[in-house]
Amino acid sequence: MSAQPTISSERSIANNPIGVFDSGVGGISVLKHIHALLPYEQLLYVADSQYAPYGSKTNAEIQSRCLAIADFLIAKGAKVLVVACNTATAAAIDAMRERYSLPIIGMEPAVKPAAEASKNGIIGILATVGTLKSAQFAALLESYGRNVEVVTQGCVGLVECIERGELTVNSTKELIRQYCAPLLAEGADTIVLGCTHYPFVRDLIAEVVGQDIVLIETGAAVANQLKNRLIETGLLSSVQQSCEVNFWTNSKAKNAKQVIERLWGKSAEIKTL
Repeated sequence: MSAQPTISSERSIANNPIGVFDSGVGGISVLKHIHALLPYEQLLYVADSQYAPYGSKTNAEIQSRCLAIADFLIAKGAKVLVVACNTATAAAIDAMRERYSLPIIGMEPAVKPAAEASKNGIIGILATVGTLKSAQFAALLESYGRNVEVVTQGCVGLVECIERGELTVNSTKELIRQYCAPLLAEGADTIVLGCTHYPFVRDLIAEVVGQDIVLIETGAAVANQLKNRLIETGLLSSVQQSCEVNFWTNSKAKNAKQVIERLWGKSAEIKTL
């Protein structure tokens, strides 16, 4: 196991930043929930856009990327890591927890809350192919999907649209219409946004499926889980300081900075990874 900061120096470590990463810009949807709930925490975000989407990669490839980014964030002083990606969590979080001793928070599609919210017992799940094929997702269905009908849809190409900042264009809307159609045809009254990129096109999804369909994402739940873990481990920041957010990206796109700032909602310092 790699040497990590221990809780023995709680007071100083508690004021270290939180490291968050995703296979691109999608995890910014989670970062926004974290910032809203924990406004005094310093935040580091890595957008691994050059390798997006993770859903098309092998588990070994995803693990390699996650470990490399974790090493980078820990070197920057991260006291806790948030894997703001469902596919990365499924493929790599066990390997990360084996390697590192600091707290690591992951993601999973909101099957349980969707099952609880559904009135007719039919829920739809939009996710990457990698997430839907994972053992973690199969376990989720086994645990929480027994009493409901679950209709899944892999959304090939949708992450790429969001990475390019194409949030409102007709081509993205048509892709969403194509992927939501099977869920609606099966009668789903609740749809899980099973990828952290998808909340950024939530308005388009709502427009396609209609106001009667409940859309569920997990960013707020992850932020709450993170806060509880920080309290449990004595790592909640003890200083009421202005939050600094640092972004890194390895995107080759010319508009990478503009896309990140658009999704974050304000200007930001964005460095090349």
